[in-house]
Amino acid sequence: MYEERLSLLDTPISYLKGVGPKRAEVLGKELNLFTFSDLLHHFPFRYVDKTKLYVIRDITPDTQYIQLRGTIIGIEAINDGKTAKRFTATLRDQEGSLIELIWFKGISYMQQYIRRNTDYMVFGKPNFFKQKVSIAHPEMEMISEETDLSLDNRFEAIYSSTEKLRTQNLDSRGIHRLIKTLWERIGEQDLPEILPPDLLKTYQLMGRHAAYRNIHLPDNDQVIAKAEYRLKFDEFFLIQMRLLRQKTDRHHRLIGFKFDKVGDYFNTFYHQHLPFELTGAQKRVVKDIRRDTMTGMQMNRLVQGDVGSGKTMVALLAMLIALDNGFQTCMMAPTEILAQQHYEKLTELVQPIGLKVELLTGSVKGKKRRLLLESLQLGIIHILIGTHALLEDEVSFKNLGLVVVDEQHRFGVAQRARLWQKNEQPPHILVVTATPIPRTLAMTLYGDLDVSVIDELPPGRKPIVTYHARESQRLRVFGFIREELNKGRQTYIVYPLINESEKMSYQNLMDGYESISRAFPPPEFQISIVHGQMSAADKDFEMQRFKNRETHIMVATTVIEVGVDVPNASLMLIESAERFGLSQLHQLRGRVGRGAEQSYCVLMSGDKLTADGKRRLQTMVETNDGFQISEVDMELRGPGDMQGTQQSGMLQMRIANLAKDQQILQNARNAAADLLQNDPNLQQPEHTALLRYLQTADRQQGQSEWSRIS
Repeated sequence: MYEERLSLLDTPISYLKGVGPKRAEVLGKELNLFTFSDLLHHFPFRYVDKTKLYVIRDITPDTQYIQLRGTIIGIEAINDGKTAKRFTATLRDQEGSLIELIWFKGISYMQQYIRRNTDYMVFGKPNFFKQKVSIAHPEMEMISEETDLSLDNRFEAIYSSTEKLRTQNLDSRGIHRLIKTLWERIGEQDLPEILPPDLLKTYQLMGRHAAYRNIHLPDNDQVIAKAEYRLKFDEFFLIQMRLLRQKTDRHHRLIGFKFDKVGDYFNTFYHQHLPFELTGAQKRVVKDIRRDTMTGMQMNRLVQGDVGSGKTMVALLAMLIALDNGFQTCMMAPTEILAQQHYEKLTELVQPIGLKVELLTGSVKGKKRRLLLESLQLGIIHILIGTHALLEDEVSFKNLGLVVVDEQHRFGVAQRARLWQKNEQPPHILVVTATPIPRTLAMTLYGDLDVSVIDELPPGRKPIVTYHARESQRLRVFGFIREELNKGRQTYIVYPLINESEKMSYQNLMDGYESISRAFPPPEFQISIVHGQMSAADKDFEMQRFKNRETHIMVATTVIEVGVDVPNASLMLIESAERFGLSQLHQLRGRVGRGAEQSYCVLMSGDKLTADGKRRLQTMVETNDGFQISEVDMELRGPGDMQGTQQSGMLQMRIANLAKDQQILQNARNAAADLLQNDPNLQQPEHTALLRYLQTADRQQGQSEWSRIS
């Protein structure tokens, strides 16, 4: 049986020769290595070429790493008080040349290991000082009768380790020894081929067993590249197989409400009350939604669109289709501010066609809440806008047909699942996000969803001009703000959250507020202030003042990242911009540029910037394209830190990298799609091993239904 073949790799790591209970405990705590399989998947992060033996006279200042063979002829511990400050050893090679070896750490261990008049193999990076060469912290291997001195198999893998593991002699070389011991027990039957022959041939893939051997025990760098490609391909391919099978399964198994007509609500609004002409991209996405909801299968569609691209209008048109077919709809937003804004905007838009829109948040209590819930059950409410409050058990619809989720990455998976329980039959799900998702991340996180992209801005919108300014240019920046204010425009000034401390953030904000008040004094200028420690009512009051042009400047923390729409605001100044992530900078910049006038974003930073900080600010200055920005963001931060996606097991990859391996991912997705198109249920004989592997993996991971929830 296939499952029995996996039994060796499921063996607890304590049973591997050279491990035992004590080392097993440390390996588990430090590196999450609990089984033979975990150790096999602890891949090297680089390799060193030990296939060449140097002599000391060949070493030059340009030499990167060297391997020497020689005899230790002298050792010395240089003390500083009670403990040794450094430990040195002198090595003589076969030509009689000398080199100094130095240790500043692990001295007590090296004092025991290094012996005079004993031969060693030495590997490390040479350093030149006053024409004298030395090696700090070299790798040392004592030469004995058992030592394999052949150089053709000394292309060595380097593994990540920790200080605690090193105390157990499990540095990179110690881990490498364990993997060599493990490999001696692994046969072809333990790593059987799971991909069909035609796929291996099409993509020129190394065999699975050979790939694992060559990733850990390579003979040269050519086989490393082939092994890496195969193992990365497998990781992506298996993810895509799961996602695409779930997508197919959902289409076949989950019956959805059939919206078979476009009626009066949609047509009246579209032809008589649409405030602006839809862009081609908006029309395309509405058609996607229309096609989905006509099929009788449940829609699960993700709509991505940059800030200001008109996602809310697309969501409203989808809601009107649902209403025309006799269903209620709801929209869930991550914050009260954003929910309130959606409520105000949608109420204004649909008032002429007689629809009832209500708002449900944690602030709605008592009699008002009770009446709202009763109206919802009776079907009097057509559209319900809300926050997490929509998920509560007492919130019950008469006939919920469509759920719109805004900025879905801010909601936990289990929370979104509860939306499905609001009707006997799952409603259609439409997810909208203004957080651009890199193509590879979308393919991996949302590969089982249908994805639409709104990639046009409404006509008349001018690209926001972005500048990077240093502290020394502050007076010029303030002069620029005054120019904009004198034109009748308004300005945001945003301060970061410092060290995740609300207290420090508040102090930083108040210092900034005082500085701004001195530069733009009343009564000539009025200033609003908004921060996380204010009550919802006070925040709303200040935001309304700014929206109504009663104040000229809004001083705020990132609480305004989403949910504020003031077309008259033309300038965004972001203080300490180097402290923000790219995604957040892009979201903040999107608060301006919502009117017809030219808008600006000024990124104020200190004079000293890290390389990543410079790259982030430079990217913001160079482009307004959210998708391009998201690619740089993923490259800098890694996929697991973006948008709360670390909750997804999909991103716990051991060797593949979404930022660097885009082409491999595309190939793997194409391969999975082609295979499933020809054999959806994997019933063909050549797919038997793959089917069994997927079934076993699903059982081991306790595969849930979460991926079906957008």
